[in-house]
Amino acid sequence: MKRFLMLLIIAITCVSLFASFAEARRFGGGSSFGKQRAVPMQRQQRPPAAAPVPAAPAGNKWLGPLAGLALGAGLMSMFSGGGMGGLGGMMGSLLPALLIAAVVMFLISRFKRSQQPAMQYGGGAEPYSQPQPEAGFATSLAPSYIPEDFPVESFLRNAKASFIRLQAANDRKDINDVREYTTPEIFAEISLQMQERGNAVQNTEVLSIDAELLEVSNEGDYSIASVRFTGQLRENNAAIENVDEIWHVQKNMRDDKAVWLLAGIQQVEL
Repeated sequence: MKRFLMLLIIAITCVSLFASFAEARRFGGGSSFGKQRAVPMQRQQRPPAAAPVPAAPAGNKWLGPLAGLALGAGLMSMFSGGGMGGLGGMMGSLLPALLIAAVVMFLISRFKRSQQPAMQYGGGAEPYSQPQPEAGFATSLAPSYIPEDFPVESFLRNAKASFIRLQAANDRKDINDVREYTTPEIFAEISLQMQERGNAVQNTEVLSIDAELLEVSNEGDYSIASVRFTGQLRENNAAIENVDEIWHVQKNMRDDKAVWLLAGIQQVEL
């Protein structure tokens, strides 16, 4: 009996020591989980639509003959009738010729104007089609791109703020704050990591962080944005570590009140 109690005490002590020395890690633990995607490692911006080149207006075969008739009518009117008999006669013949020429040239001008192509919208009349991905990049099922009207700068600013905030929430085990920024699947994974950590203290110091938006794609009702975070941080006053991971965030486009939620963390393996 005494031997059994001694073994039980030793076992409990070992478990307690193991729990106290459990390794605490930053948010996500530096591992990949949740939504994983094959995305390019460089941003792919949608190329600007090429403005359509207006076709050169085809010349009309009647323009030349009309101009010739105008000139002929003017000369005929000028030299018929009184000839070169006097200034009054020439002026009397010249005025009808000029009037005829002016009418003919006006009609020619109106005809040429009607042949010019109508002004088109600067973005091009053709509907936008997603560009094909560049060779050498791993891609998702749909071609990756970033819409021109996507607010990239403000989105990345908020993404970096969320990265730092979630590190702090993980340090203090604020599960409610984590819930606000994650999908139910990611929330469950982070909750489990916090439980496994036990009472181990975690202190994550983000020394530098940069974010790059790699792609924005649609899957059903959701819009998914992939953000690559690179930078440096220090955990529990240890050596500085490099960060290079992709966060996939999603938003339900059918819900007007929906916000971007973290759906997956993917470590970059170069």
